[in-house]
Amino acid sequence: MNLSNEERDAVVKIRLQQAKDTYAEVSILTANELWRTAANRLYYSCYYAATALMVQNGYQPHTHSGLIGLFGLHFVKTNKINDETAFVLRSLFEMRQKSDYDLWIEIKPQMILPLIAPAEKFIETIETLINDKK
Repeated sequence: MNLSNEERDAVVKIRLQQAKDTYAEVSILTANELWRTAANRLYYSCYYAATALMVQNGYQPHTHSGLIGLFGLHFVKTNKINDETAFVLRSLFEMRQKSDYDLWIEIKPQMILPLIAPAEKFIETIETLINDKK
């Protein structure tokens, strides 16, 4: 993906906003005990933030697993993101995979609720990295 600086900045801004908007949906879903959908939206809030970081840095993952791999390689192994923060993205990806594709798994509040604050921190950390690079 060859983007001009203006296009790259626009994509990053849109993806960050998607991350925040999607994260905001989680409180509505949990209040209505829609745990499976909350798992999906919680993951995607972090996915959009990580995608913004990738785009800003010129990386173009083609799959969700590719995003997680590139994220680990370029941001965790280089100590720009700590393991605890990175763990949130991997954990949410795995939960989202199970909740979206495993018909027999029951997503329970105790699976979602402990990940809400770390997901918010993940998004904030990504936004700080993006803003520090500008």
